[in-house]
Amino acid sequence: MRKQALLLSGICAALAAGGCIPVQIQAPDEPIEINLNVNIRQEVIVRLERDAEELLERNDDLF
Repeated sequence: MRKQALLLSGICAALAAGGCIPVQIQAPDEPIEINLNVNIRQEVIVRLERDAEELLERNDDLF
């Protein structure tokens, strides 16, 4: 039983090592550019609306 397990693991190792494709990693010639154009306008407007609502609720006699 032990011989069979050793033989099976040897075969698996040989198959795994034989199927490997060499991989080359090379840095790009130009720097990587990450464009982070994020629109935060909506978040600012929501905060201002909440602040205005809270202000009006606390001060009923403003208008």
